[in-house]
Amino acid sequence: MAFGDIRVAERADWLIDRIVALGTVVLRRIGETRSGEMAVHRFLSSPYVSTENIVSTCAARTVAQCRGRRILVIQDTSEINFAGRDKKRRGLGPGGNGTARGFFIHPVIAVDIETETVIGLIDAAIWTRREGKTPPRRDRPFEEKESARWLCGSVAAARRLSEAAAVTMVADRESDIYPLFAHRPAGLDLIVRVAQNRSLANGVRLFEALHEAPALGRCKVQVAPRGPGDKGRIAEIELRSTTVSIARPRNGCDDALPATITMTLLEAREVAPPAGKTALLWRLLTTHAISGAADGEEIANLYRLRWRIEQLFRSLKSEGLALEDSQVIDAERLFNLTAIALAAAIRTIQLVDARDGSPRPASDVVDDDFAVALERLSRKLEGATAKQKNPHSPGSLAFVAWIAARLGGWNCYYGKPGPKTMRTGWTQLATTLAGYALATHGQNP
Repeated sequence: MAFGDIRVAERADWLIDRIVALGTVVLRRIGETRSGEMAVHRFLSSPYVSTENIVSTCAARTVAQCRGRRILVIQDTSEINFAGRDKKRRGLGPGGNGTARGFFIHPVIAVDIETETVIGLIDAAIWTRREGKTPPRRDRPFEEKESARWLCGSVAAARRLSEAAAVTMVADRESDIYPLFAHRPAGLDLIVRVAQNRSLANGVRLFEALHEAPALGRCKVQVAPRGPGDKGRIAEIELRSTTVSIARPRNGCDDALPATITMTLLEAREVAPPAGKTALLWRLLTTHAISGAADGEEIANLYRLRWRIEQLFRSLKSEGLALEDSQVIDAERLFNLTAIALAAAIRTIQLVDARDGSPRPASDVVDDDFAVALERLSRKLEGATAKQKNPHSPGSLAFVAWIAARLGGWNCYYGKPGPKTMRTGWTQLATTLAGYALATHGQNP
């Protein structure tokens, strides 16, 4: 437990459950009453509470669930901008536009490769930018640049997931950084989308390296939705790959880094995209070897899962918890709330994932001690018809999600339970299990 006071840890669990259930980070709604609201304020201001120990506590549970599994680590950066709502904010810095107050978050999440579901939070950085001009990028050491967060996230993932069966980090163009490739921690593979047409050791450019490479084959991948109303699509892609030796950049790069780094370049190019759609084109650098079409298809599908962190950002911001609408004005307390909100957004995603029959264990979100209570509760919630029976195996996360959906008001007949239903049901389930724990304290469940 990263918190120094067990009461603080219990309050953190309660706060996560309330945010999941209500779908908001507005403290008045979370607390319900004035005394409840003040309790939340005291938690966020507690000397025992910091973004580091909130994240560490969440990461400890994730780590336990990752043992022995093939894990995809996904990291990315997003901005929380208070444009038009920044008058009373304290301790925030300039946002991406250089004027409005805001801050940045860089979560690192773990996804199970076999089931493609989110296991939990591994690490997170939350920071503000400094006021005024910063020295030119080339004049600053790598450790002082914001881009260093990609390496920090990779190092944290490799350290915490040492007992996983395999760990691969996937990230978008912003992580195309030579020091990341050079300092990649042992036991962690990379899949990075290319941003720069780099120079190679043989004098040609990176994008030219595939001109003579034969096609490995074709496959189909699911393209994630791009926004509201977009349901995504299935794209047919052609795969090509080759081994490349990337040359160390001449400018702005530490001369102590290796002169070259050997990686695999994979190109996934869409064949005959639908009318009005831009053809998908992924150029990916990876430390995985690619010896044929099956390997190339697996790398493309692993990169495809990067959309899961975009889903997290949507769940955290305007399409979900609306963190940018928070009335908390002090930066330190706002950062603590953000760390809690990250955990709550992941919890909602996990429950929605599980509604369709996820094979993941219930222990990903609920302690094993509650197994008997969950089975009894499931039987109580089942109806007389076959459709009203819990179809999932006890001990699975899907079993728990079915219970949460029923507690949230789903009748088993009309459509699938959505995030709101799952959030509502989760708070009922959490309250029920808390009562069960009190009733059986000191006894075997």
